[in-house]
Amino acid sequence: MSRRARVLPGLSLSLGVTVLYLSLVVLLPLSALFLKTAELGWERFFGVITSGWVTAAVRFTLGASLVAALLNVVVGLLIAWVLGRYTFPFARVIDAVIDLPFALPTAVAGIALSTLYAESGLLGGWLSGLGFRYPWPSWRGFAHGGWRESPIEWTVYDRISLAPLGVVIAMAFVGLPFVVRTVQPVIEDLSRDVEEAAATLGAGRFQIFRAVVLPELAPALLTGFALALARGLGEYGSVIFISGNRPDTEIASQVIIKMIEVNETGTYADATAVAVLLLAASFALLLAINLLQRAAARVHAGRAAG
Repeated sequence: MSRRARVLPGLSLSLGVTVLYLSLVVLLPLSALFLKTAELGWERFFGVITSGWVTAAVRFTLGASLVAALLNVVVGLLIAWVLGRYTFPFARVIDAVIDLPFALPTAVAGIALSTLYAESGLLGGWLSGLGFRYPWPSWRGFAHGGWRESPIEWTVYDRISLAPLGVVIAMAFVGLPFVVRTVQPVIEDLSRDVEEAAATLGAGRFQIFRAVVLPELAPALLTGFALALARGLGEYGSVIFISGNRPDTEIASQVIIKMIEVNETGTYADATAVAVLLLAASFALLLAINLLQRAAARVHAGRAAG
């Protein structure tokens, strides 16, 4: 029997190139991060990641990323549905705009957002004139060497820039394409026969969406949510300008930068400890979402077989 012709080289060469590239680009840098953190020792490591400065920044980063990811799931699903199901003028232009955050430098996005939503900006000034207000929870548990009885406090903000909402908007800006590009192909491949059959049997629009469409989109929505959440956790460029480097809007990436700057508290090894914490959080979130995806896929397969 003649050997089947292969377009690419055999397994040995292809696997070797794959492992080498991943090692140089991913594994070695991450290994160096862990090795640098190991210089601290366990006691110093836990002291850094449990300090009030770091825990407040991590909590704020996680909360803002979660809000931005949830917002992107709702809005991203709507955008993906419009682009995947309808034909209208300038659809290709809108479809191309969705990918703009991928190509646009995040620093440019941060400057644009801060200019728009600043108190002197077009939208920021208009909302301020309308008396715009919103509450945001802040972690104030660790202070002056001790823990407060009420660690969570609610603060009312009257602005977007230099405030938590501005950080959420920046994270939503960079995370939206992940949701749209994950969900849109699934929507385009969905068969409308089942939807039409359900409508014929008297099901309403909400019933069709909840019982027919949503189960098909659930794995893709979970994937888009996980990617947008992970993107928000590691964001820096688009946030640094609109957050204003304020203590109440400080994200974990800013803490890392401050720790390695001159005249700031912390060392390079301390910064790597915070980086390892973010890496572990991102990995745990992605692992949890992957497990939920597999569970949802099994449930959906069982329903289809039944």
